[in-house]
Amino acid sequence: MSAVGETVANGSLLAAAPLAAAAGLVSFASPCVLPLVPGYLSYVTGMTGAELAAQRRGRLLAGVALFIAGFSAVFVAMGAAAGGLGRWLAEYTDPISRVLGVVTIVFGLAFMGLVPGLQRTVKSGRLPAAGLAGAPLLGVLFGLGWTPCIGPTLGAVQTLSFSEGSAGRGALLSLAYCAGLGLPFLLTALAYRRALGAFGAVKRHYPLVMRLGGGMLVVIGVLLVTGLWGDLTIQLKSWISGFEPVI
Repeated sequence: MSAVGETVANGSLLAAAPLAAAAGLVSFASPCVLPLVPGYLSYVTGMTGAELAAQRRGRLLAGVALFIAGFSAVFVAMGAAAGGLGRWLAEYTDPISRVLGVVTIVFGLAFMGLVPGLQRTVKSGRLPAAGLAGAPLLGVLFGLGWTPCIGPTLGAVQTLSFSEGSAGRGALLSLAYCAGLGLPFLLTALAYRRALGAFGAVKRHYPLVMRLGGGMLVVIGVLLVTGLWGDLTIQLKSWISGFEPVI
């Protein structure tokens, strides 16, 4: 198996990547992001709401892609840094991962609104010019000044990146997070009117979204604190190594 294949088929990465993508999806559906999606789309394209509804898809998709590229560059760099730090501190990975697991549990409780003082929104005071040229810069600002609804989920992903002990794997996990967060933006661009209707259904179930998202973070934190995360990834790796293709 090639080096890339071994990285992708690593047991811990196989377990963590779906969770990272789910965390991105939860971030998109959170009250700090979903209600602002039409505004983001209008800003990154320089189009009015009426023009968006008219489905000028070419410009819409271009703006959204540039916006996603902007925040992906920030998040992937963070993941690589967290993974690299984990490798550098490999000797202490286990105790640090347990401490970060506690932090992840706190993040999950904060996501559910159970931790007072952690529900503040961080915003940039200066925005780039509206339109395609400013779309990637807005994505970067979105990544650097994320709202508290994104902070807990992204923090959990960076914790998993640290536990990977590899800059490459940390970057891949953050890329999975960006896919979960960015794909709904693209789907909204492709079907703007239908997406707005779906947003209404999600908004009506915000408490459930927050509880499920926070619960997922708490579970990840508990797995890290108890050491069961390591046991799970070892088991997955043994299954993968013992698998033989039929042909």
